[in-house]
Amino acid sequence: MDDEEEERLKAAFGDSSDDEHLVDRETSVVGDSTTVVWERVEKINGLWLCRNFLSVHHQSHLLSAILNEGWFVEESINQAMRFGDLPSWATELSDLILESVESVDLPVLPADLLWREPLFDQLIVNLYQPGEGICAHVDLLRFKDGIAIVSLESPCVMRFSPAEQGEGEGVDVLLSPGSLILMSGEARYRWKHEINRKQIGFQVWDGEEIDQKRRISITLRKLCPS
Repeated sequence: MDDEEEERLKAAFGDSSDDEHLVDRETSVVGDSTTVVWERVEKINGLWLCRNFLSVHHQSHLLSAILNEGWFVEESINQAMRFGDLPSWATELSDLILESVESVDLPVLPADLLWREPLFDQLIVNLYQPGEGICAHVDLLRFKDGIAIVSLESPCVMRFSPAEQGEGEGVDVLLSPGSLILMSGEARYRWKHEINRKQIGFQVWDGEEIDQKRRISITLRKLCPS
């Protein structure tokens, strides 16, 4: 990365000291001419973050498409799952992920995964109200390698911790609205991930409290053969 590009990244995202675990940056232009930045999470093999994956306009469009599905009309429902044929907006999102991954000279996903057709065929949309999160877990082995998570609305901190105790310390990653994380290899199978948003108190990032609001996440995975 040259000095000019580094200064541009700092202007857009702040100094890299704010995210000490992120290395190996590279930019590309995808979709609606959005310039995106891929960064590897240093301590976790196979974990990549793209903080500005979706433009504000694309986030708004995607959020409207999700809400128009009518999945969350009842307050008691906070999750929707689809298998096989996905909604058109989810297929378009999957295509955009593939385009972005292929546009950079970085091993964001293993090469053998990029040949899958389709890349993803299972969808989960979760709606989190303030104070709601998800317990530490490794995704079920019924799903293949390579998992994508797109965040909308409220930012949050996702914590990664070794699946086996004593194998290392946890790593926190800030998921901003419009961000995308990809997990493969060790990140997918050997690290748990969780979001701890307590009813009382706030998540803290870089010394500042995160204002908790509604958050929607989109998870895309590939089913193993039955």
